[in-house]
Amino acid sequence: MHGIVISCWAAFLLPLALADKQFLSQMFNIGLGNIFKQNLYNDAPQQNAEYDFIVVGSGPAGCVLANRLSENPQWQVYLIEAGGVESIPHQIPIMAAYLQGTHSNWGYKSVPQRAACLGMNNQECALPRGKILGGTSSINFMIYNRGNRRDFDRWAEFGNEGWSYDEVLPYFLKSENSQVKGLAMSPYHNHSGPLNVEDVRYRTEAAKAYVKAAQEAGHNKTDYNGESQMGVSFVQANTLKGRRHSAYRAYIEPIRYTRKNLHIVTMARVTKVLIDKQTKQAYGVRLLYRNTLYTIKARKEVILSAGAFNSPQLLMLSGIGPEDNLKGIGVPIIKELPVGKLLYDHMCHFGPTFTTNSTGKTFFVSHTTPGLFASFFAGDASTVLSSIGGVEALTFVKTPHSKEPHDMPDVKFITVAGSLASDEGTGLLQGANFRPEIYTKVYKPLNDAQTDHFSFLVMQFHPKSVGRLWLHNRNPLEWPRINPKFFHNSDDVEDILEGIKEVIRISQMPAMQKLGVRLHDIPVPGCEGHNFGSDDYWRCSIRVMSYTLHHQVATCRMGPEADNSTVVNARLQVHGIGRLRVADTSIIPFPPTCHTNAASFMIGEKAADMIRAEWS
Repeated sequence: MHGIVISCWAAFLLPLALADKQFLSQMFNIGLGNIFKQNLYNDAPQQNAEYDFIVVGSGPAGCVLANRLSENPQWQVYLIEAGGVESIPHQIPIMAAYLQGTHSNWGYKSVPQRAACLGMNNQECALPRGKILGGTSSINFMIYNRGNRRDFDRWAEFGNEGWSYDEVLPYFLKSENSQVKGLAMSPYHNHSGPLNVEDVRYRTEAAKAYVKAAQEAGHNKTDYNGESQMGVSFVQANTLKGRRHSAYRAYIEPIRYTRKNLHIVTMARVTKVLIDKQTKQAYGVRLLYRNTLYTIKARKEVILSAGAFNSPQLLMLSGIGPEDNLKGIGVPIIKELPVGKLLYDHMCHFGPTFTTNSTGKTFFVSHTTPGLFASFFAGDASTVLSSIGGVEALTFVKTPHSKEPHDMPDVKFITVAGSLASDEGTGLLQGANFRPEIYTKVYKPLNDAQTDHFSFLVMQFHPKSVGRLWLHNRNPLEWPRINPKFFHNSDDVEDILEGIKEVIRISQMPAMQKLGVRLHDIPVPGCEGHNFGSDDYWRCSIRVMSYTLHHQVATCRMGPEADNSTVVNARLQVHGIGRLRVADTSIIPFPPTCHTNAASFMIGEKAADMIRAEWS
């Protein structure tokens, strides 16, 4: 296996390394270091072994829980991960899109969509989720975005005591080590937590001009993780000195040598939570490791932190879920709950794209050199390799017909230094499941001419369309069926349309026009029958160029047991089942006004305190 890994990386890096011996040496040393580290994360299971806590899944919440619970030397903690360990490409922020085409991604896709993802192969939306120690924080685009005060106050108003903004803010702060310039004295930021948050030091001239143009258009400069989200800002990133800072890097790697009571197994699949049918208490898990099934027991609790798809899947495989689904596949019902019956996600439109009158300012894969990589691994955080997948700025905006409070945005613009042309139709196109003709007809001309350009992802925060997740059979190694039902409610399309119009308006401001900004006007396949730039054209394009930012929530919704749409209570305990909790983004009850990575860290920190309070 290690030989295969080295060979794959040699094939990728050798063309760059041949011209630079120092670069080759650095790559080899870093690569071998990561390969040998695999042994540190392989506490192979023993039949009927007992631990105090079993944590299933090592995303942000799972890594936080493993760290915080193992702070008590009397507690034995077992962290189980289905994937492997980070290696060289995970450290390089610009390579985020490529990671979605690797084994670090579960590779989920939706069922074919009728109203969205029309530009995808088989109209299936790609739904990336991390399958690696660190979870999705090891393959995402590293945007640090907590959410709106009103998000959490709504959680509390829904019946979740302890989850208001004032009550969760300390947990955001506890995890954060902010190095963002200008925020040293802000009461909304901490500078001593495990998770690094910093500015991206590499910025294109187009991004700088855009931030100025957005202000010219009336959008205030803001700290979107501070007092008010509304406005424009350069992105705050989960990187450390220009390298990805995942949950694994922040919470697991620093303690692995010293915490003898923290046990970690990778490349292992939990197939079922073991629950006593008489007492309705969880007492362990069934674990598949190297083609052998093991029973692993928990003296205190089993905690599912496997994510918005895998946690509900495990609950249903264990007999906890909707009666119709479980009966249909022959799973004995232990507790009927609406697991997977709700699914919210953030859908966005990939585009519009704009060209400029400059040259050599846009990142293209063909521009990479051995010296660029050597400089990055020598510690230079100012190169394009430190750009978080090209993301540079965020703008939080209200649409004209918004029914949300004045300080709660409806859409967000993500400014990206490039497009599908930047990687020549490889990483992002394939990771997002776009049809090849999308690239060849719309974006390849930009690559062929090496035209400087930038794009926007226009994302909606509060969709009215609601999806669901269910099991097709009892095979724990088969994907659940996922139907997000994107754009089933056409109001969601209208919100994104208003966002596109505002982006185009900002592009006409003086700061942008100094760069000769022009709208890239090749129509997307399937929308040629509409006048380019008309509302109907954009409505068509929104449905074709649909792109989810993988912020799935509510599949194990948190709320009072009396509410028949909920799965866990405010202490994250599964209704009616003892010693079993869910702690990940699946518990978020409403679509949030943010990306979900930061919230996942917060959920882990808060869950750890609740668990410690109960068992101390």
